[in-house]
Amino acid sequence: MELLIGDIVRQAARMAPAATAATLAGDRVTFRDLDERANRAANALAGLGVRRGDRVAWWAAPTLGTLDGFLGCARLGAAFAPINPALSPGELAAVLSYLAPRLLVTDRPDAPRGVPLARVGSAPGPGADLDALAGAARAALPDGHDRLADTDPHIVYLTSGSTGRPKGALVSHRASWLRAAPGGGTFTSGLRGRGGVLCSFPLYHYGGWHYVLEAWQNRAAVHLVRRADAAQMIDSVRRERPSAIYCIPAVWERLLDPEHRHADLSSLRHADTGTSGISTELLLRIKQRLPETTTTVLYGSTEAGRMAALPDPDIFDKPGSVGLPACPNALWVDAPAGEVGEVCVSGPGLMSGYHDLPEETGAALRDGVYRSGDLGYLDGQGYLHLTGRQREVIRTGGESVSPFEVEQALRDLPGIRDVAVVGLPDERWGEVVCAVLVLAPGAAAPEVATLRGHVANQLASFKQPRRVAVVSEIPRTPATGQIQRSRIRAALIEAAR
Repeated sequence: MELLIGDIVRQAARMAPAATAATLAGDRVTFRDLDERANRAANALAGLGVRRGDRVAWWAAPTLGTLDGFLGCARLGAAFAPINPALSPGELAAVLSYLAPRLLVTDRPDAPRGVPLARVGSAPGPGADLDALAGAARAALPDGHDRLADTDPHIVYLTSGSTGRPKGALVSHRASWLRAAPGGGTFTSGLRGRGGVLCSFPLYHYGGWHYVLEAWQNRAAVHLVRRADAAQMIDSVRRERPSAIYCIPAVWERLLDPEHRHADLSSLRHADTGTSGISTELLLRIKQRLPETTTTVLYGSTEAGRMAALPDPDIFDKPGSVGLPACPNALWVDAPAGEVGEVCVSGPGLMSGYHDLPEETGAALRDGVYRSGDLGYLDGQGYLHLTGRQREVIRTGGESVSPFEVEQALRDLPGIRDVAVVGLPDERWGEVVCAVLVLAPGAAAPEVATLRGHVANQLASFKQPRRVAVVSEIPRTPATGQIQRSRIRAALIEAAR
């Protein structure tokens, strides 16, 4: 049996056709209607020349129509490539040059020229009207669907490498299906048939699509928000009454703000968090605000999916841990028992590789083992505790940021003689981007707002500095002059103690 992403909704449409599949800001779609819309989208895309093995770049604000495009690509055998709508034109151009998509789908009036274009929503300008084409397309499965293989890539998740060059993690149908299989993650406590899950992740992020697929595998609704701000999430909980929610620590801080202490969150029974080690203080506050919920701490990555989970009974017995290895993968630490080493993962949930980047793929996947770049140790009971990062890539709020890319954007800031960028530990974001500056004689240290404003047209907001530090000199290697970021990071952490 082939484990195809497009078949998840087909099966749900047979078993629960009138059940809600997804909502967004009051709009909703049933499994039956989504199944038909996916076929129409697939046939419309095929009419625009999209074929099995092609890539379709999707650069648009989230709507329920995004789900049609996602499933339409899956049923054609094309790889769906969601792109952050906040990327600057320069960042987008680099992504499109790298992906070489068959088609760019957008709702933006400033879409670039030179690539085949389809428009959704009310986007003006040239290009095919995908909404109109889908409305007129056949509602039957597209030709060739029965020839698809679950080893085919169905999605490309974009992440940053150490140099800032985009990397596209190719994830197959089988890997995505198994990552979101029933019995794991947020749905471990029998959520099927209840209110569904509120997804706080954006739909250009692995976390967003994971929760979409996990909900659908359980024939439950996924409740989407356009932005993970407190007002939109509270409104969705009030209106849709979901049973589960997952938020990274920074998003939990928004929900737990005293301003929202009277908001009705009583439908929630699962209040999960993760991406890195979580403070006991935050877990206590979640329990105080939502005493009727269970909380699981989840740890994973775009390249490997779910990697470890700390269930509710253990969250205070194992402070700081991210839990035990999670199915479908195997996890271990590349070091003797109890000692710190790199977290390694193998199994069917791994990505197939990085699109068109054989060297980077070989470095990340060695003999079928994903080397995460995270450092940690396993305690005597096999629970994983994270201690830091081996690689220079900064992981902030579930996103990957290249220090080099941020440094390049900051180099022409007036009054700066030298600059380095590092990630510093942070309870809300996992890590935050910190700009470390050497000032020109007589120059004053700039505020964080000044730095963010300087790079706003070049870098997406999650890449922009959240902290600034001033030093007398940037340490570099004697032979090559490379920035010694680990030394900088260690010195800043020590100084903060």
